[in-house]
Amino acid sequence: MKIGEVCLLTSDVTRLSDFYKTLLHVDNGSDDDVHQFILAEETTLTVYNDGAERGVSPQNICLAFTVDDVDAEFERLKALGVTIVSPPTIRPWGAKNMSFLDPDGNLVTFRCFPKQ
Repeated sequence: MKIGEVCLLTSDVTRLSDFYKTLLHVDNGSDDDVHQFILAEETTLTVYNDGAERGVSPQNICLAFTVDDVDAEFERLKALGVTIVSPPTIRPWGAKNMSFLDPDGNLVTFRCFPKQ
């Protein structure tokens, strides 16, 4: 069994989709205001408005993405005005992680695995 999709529920699909397209360097032409595919490879990342009104509040979800250079991404996200939760830090298991919030308050982590 594989995870087929991770879907973020939101009241503002365009705003949240634009954030993730910028974050993930995606330009896929998707511009629907109800449902957008952001990534559509083996596991899909989508943003969807199911009609429920949602405010901006912490969610019980954390998305983690593996990147080549957490420090470079940290500088890029600061320049974009993204809310940083924790700066790049080497974790006990060897990963270098940083965490930040998306526009709906969901926790997102970028991580890399520095060479020894």
